[in-house]
Amino acid sequence: MNVRLFKNPNDFLDNALNYLEAFEVLNGLMLGIVFRLSQSAPRRRNRPFLAVVEDDGKLVGAAVMTPPRKMILYSHLSDCQPVVQALWDTLDESRWSVPAVLGPANVADAWAALWEKRNGPFDSAQGRRSPQPGMRQRVFELRQVQPLTLPPGQLRLADADDFERVVGWVQAFHEDANIRDDLESAELLARGKMQNGDLFLWENEAGEPVTMAAKARPTRHGITISLVYTPAELRGRGYATACVATLSQQLLDEGYQFCTLFTDLSNPVSNHIYEKIGYTAVADFHEYFFG
Repeated sequence: MNVRLFKNPNDFLDNALNYLEAFEVLNGLMLGIVFRLSQSAPRRRNRPFLAVVEDDGKLVGAAVMTPPRKMILYSHLSDCQPVVQALWDTLDESRWSVPAVLGPANVADAWAALWEKRNGPFDSAQGRRSPQPGMRQRVFELRQVQPLTLPPGQLRLADADDFERVVGWVQAFHEDANIRDDLESAELLARGKMQNGDLFLWENEAGEPVTMAAKARPTRHGITISLVYTPAELRGRGYATACVATLSQQLLDEGYQFCTLFTDLSNPVSNHIYEKIGYTAVADFHEYFFG
């Protein structure tokens, strides 16, 4: 196994794009991150880790990390341990710190197993912890919205008057997902999404916003829906279904071949909602944090 590192996101894309697009639904997160890097001004601090793994000249894996965020892993191989080992050795030699990983279940699990092998089992006296499992997620894909009876209302872009509400909903969304966040981070995310025209609200028939959703990480053929949130007191009325179904159709009408989204496997209600709309499960992703 040979690992190739890239300082420039465009060089990474020149080498990895065809490989990752062969499994584009699974790699929307990685591709979306690198596309965004390629369109941003270079930063001197916190340079990204961009790598591909080759075996006899053929790509068999890739990894992307933008410190201090988690590393995104991918390999199409069912026996991915050699890929993970090669990446680990490269990171170790280059003294990169990996706070967490996210990737297809077998790849992330292999990384966590290797971490424990290298660092030893849990030992409270030594201050050593085992890898901490994060959210278990499932990637869904949609290419056609199913006919549905939706509650009265309409989808609209969030505007400046919605800012405080959206910030509160972003914080609540992160709390539900056990994502560490603070007010400043929620404000930054909300402001960026709203300024870019990426955040949408479903209004009920009284004109009251009741659900939000955002579009994110466009690739050459697909786009992701994220930040789907309905306040607890408004759930069970079909608002999230209406919001996601209408936004998904809008994005398909704009020319995207498919939409994707990540769901929390511990929330069967949301998984059922997306399946009703026409989303189909593609693969499970696992997340691990390392102390």
